[in-house]
Amino acid sequence: MGEATPDPNRLDQMRDPYTVLGVPRSASEKDIKSAYRKLAKKYHPDQNPDDPSAHGKFAEATHAYDLLNDAEKRGQFDRGEIDAEGNPRFAGFGNGGFGGGAGRGARPGAAGAGGFSAEDILKEFMSGFGGQPRGGAGGRAGGAGGAQWDPFAGGMGAGAGAQTRGGMKGDDVVVNATVSLEDAHKAASIPVRMPSGKMLNVKLPEKVEEGQQIRLKGQGTANAFGEPGDALVTVRFEKSKVFRRDGSDVRTDVSVTLYEAVLGAKVRVPTLDGSVELNLPPGVDTGKALRLKGKGLYGDGDLYVNIRVVLPPGGDPDLEALARFMRDQKPYKVRD
Repeated sequence: MGEATPDPNRLDQMRDPYTVLGVPRSASEKDIKSAYRKLAKKYHPDQNPDDPSAHGKFAEATHAYDLLNDAEKRGQFDRGEIDAEGNPRFAGFGNGGFGGGAGRGARPGAAGAGGFSAEDILKEFMSGFGGQPRGGAGGRAGGAGGAQWDPFAGGMGAGAGAQTRGGMKGDDVVVNATVSLEDAHKAASIPVRMPSGKMLNVKLPEKVEEGQQIRLKGQGTANAFGEPGDALVTVRFEKSKVFRRDGSDVRTDVSVTLYEAVLGAKVRVPTLDGSVELNLPPGVDTGKALRLKGKGLYGDGDLYVNIRVVLPPGGDPDLEALARFMRDQKPYKVRD
């Protein structure tokens, strides 16, 4: 049997997830997450609109991260219990074939030196030997277009080329979701429209970050011979009219009257959790922000309130007279 040309769409040819992310097998969860973020930023389709290969690299990195980020799956992969796609490895299949013995469904005479690799055996199961339908132990093959035994499904397939395999899914789709700081802070549920037009209600994870992806299983492209792909919802923070993010800290502006700034007052201040009342001290220094501790994003930072003094509209003769009196009788400096 001649050597088959590798098919880049074959799931059993998925690259080692450690290789995909460029990390050693001893990498910590933090190292894996950091490596994925770099690749996601580099290959995100939005950043590479003219590079048709970017989507594939992005999806490959996402799949590798999903596997290694799951402690149970990572352990199974490291022990050789599952492959790079996350599917169980078949009992009796080794790196060297059947170890020199003819196994169930093996071609007569296939137990020569070196035997068959698992890939060769699976190819023969799937397509028959010598291009002809395969019969023998493990199942019977019909004529052209007839049913054919599928080692992945464990029964009869729907015909040549229609075999299914656990994990052989439709394409993943990438969707952007614009999220307000308030919704991100509360880990709220937001509506997201799929490319098909379908609306989904998506729960944001706790402490979601800009560029983080949320995987919606089975919401991607349908597959006639297997399960549908997934939807990867990429979080984008919406520009707020009220708040400015500074890492974990948040800043906002509050307008006050001249007499509130001079005499002091209680004013309502917006926060990510809703409005609170702030005691404004008499003669407040508007050059310094007032800090509300623990009122920043996710409670990890603080809220800084900048006070803006607003003069009465249209001017005021009495205020102008007071200002002239202070300028002439009680001047003070605010600039060097």
